[in-house]
Amino acid sequence: FFSHSTPNLATVIPAMDVIDQCLTSYSRNLKYLPSICAAVGLAKKTLDRYYQLTDSSEVYRIAMVLHPHHKLSYFKTAGWEDEWIKTAEALVRDEFERSY
Repeated sequence: FFSHSTPNLATVIPAMDVIDQCLTSYSRNLKYLPSICAAVGLAKKTLDRYYQLTDSSEVYRIAMVLHPHHKLSYFKTAGWEDEWIKTAEALVRDEFERSY
C-alpha cells in the first residue's frame, strides 16, 4: 500500500478496507476461540470509528480521486454508494474551482 515506505493519503482508505475485510473474516471464523473473535470484533469496531473520521475531512476523498491508480474507479469497484461517489467528484471540482 505504501510506496517507498512512505504512506500517503490516497493509500489510507484502501489499506483500511483490506484490514476491515480481514477483521470481518476473522471475527466470523469458528475455528478461533470466542475470546479471540470478541477481541477481533473490538478491533473492527475501533477501525470503523477511525474510518468514519475520514468522512470529516475532504482531503481523503480528494486524494483518492486525484490518485492516478484509484480515481473514481476505486469507489465503484469497492461498491460505494453512487451518491457518495458523486459527492467525492464534486469536492474535487469545487476545490479546483476555488483554488485555480
